[in-house]
Amino acid sequence: MKGQQTTVTILMADDDDEDGMLVCEALAETQIPIKIHIVKNGEELMDYLHHRGQYVNKNSAPRPGLILLDLNMPKKDGIETLKDIKTDPQLHQIPVVVLTTSSAEEDVHNTYNLGANSFIVKPTTFDALVKVIKILVKYWFEIAELPLEQVGGENEQQSNQGIVN
Repeated sequence: MKGQQTTVTILMADDDDEDGMLVCEALAETQIPIKIHIVKNGEELMDYLHHRGQYVNKNSAPRPGLILLDLNMPKKDGIETLKDIKTDPQLHQIPVVVLTTSSAEEDVHNTYNLGANSFIVKPTTFDALVKVIKILVKYWFEIAELPLEQVGGENEQQSNQGIVN
């Protein structure tokens, strides 16, 4: 993504509406054009990634350059979802950052064993969340080298609907 004018797609799986809103606000503080999609559980996340159900239209569900994954969700939790993503040959290269309230050593250990790219405990204040999100976005979309198709990038001249920034 470095040196390119692209819109980055982030897919966030979290059943807490307030957390989703706070992450959206934190993303707005970055200087990168970001389109965020929020799903409520692991089943919905997998539907999005596989273009099933309400996400059958690929234009409304672009491939994410990064997944933010909460562990504690209804229907299908983050651990099961992470396992599904990282064992799927079509999805396993998408970076997955676990962003959760859990700080349990078992969760940290399990998620890294399943292929999580990072584990972050959700900060308790908005200012701290903004700092974490800025660092996260800077790392994944300005420092790390990812293939464009992995970044979920699209030409910036395309639709700017839903862009946070």
